Amino acid sequence: MPIRTRRGRSGAYRALWEWPLHSPARLALVLAVAAVLVLGITTLSGWLSPASSGSGTALGPVPEAPTVTVGPPASAPPELTPTTLPLSAAPPAALGVAQRWVTAWADHPPGTTSAQWSDRLRPYTTDEYLPTLAEVDPANVPGTRVTGPPRAIEVRPDSLRVEVPTDAVTLQLLLVRTGSGDWRVSGYDRAG
Repeated sequence: MPIRTRRGRSGAYRALWEWPLHSPARLALVLAVAAVLVLGITTLSGWLSPASSGSGTALGPVPEAPTVTVGPPASAPPELTPTTLPLSAAPPAALGVAQRWVTAWADHPPGTTSAQWSDRLRPYTTDEYLPTLAEVDPANVPGTRVTGPPRAIEVRPDSLRVEVPTDAVTLQLLLVRTGSGDWRVSGYDRAG
């Protein structure tokens, strides 16, 4: 175990830290000097910084920023669209696309190739989803006909989920509005 003495660097540092603690007067003096230093540095940095003064500095006046108005005036609040709409707000055009898509999905007589089957779905499917459909073997598609009308189960301003029953399964489709305003299927799964 080392012997602690007042000699050396650590002894000098210890003496510096202990000096203000020997009396309340010394402690008050050290705190007053520290406060004056902080105040002086803050004031000096304020003089040197042109951004902190609105009237100008030795570097010259600071120009005022131009006023820019963005959006509608404050008197007219922007129109808000709810994230989920009532089911009755389902666009008939989207429901028609869902009906035609499932009809084409179920139409796969024996010998139909993947390319023929996905080509029938092309007019009702997003371009991003077509490559996924091109990998499906139509022989594995369980339904052969649509057995009921499409039914909206979730409606949003630019998308909706629709269920369409077939003779084998009920499909749940995700339809989205494209940039041209048309509705296209961008995904499907079995409901349930």
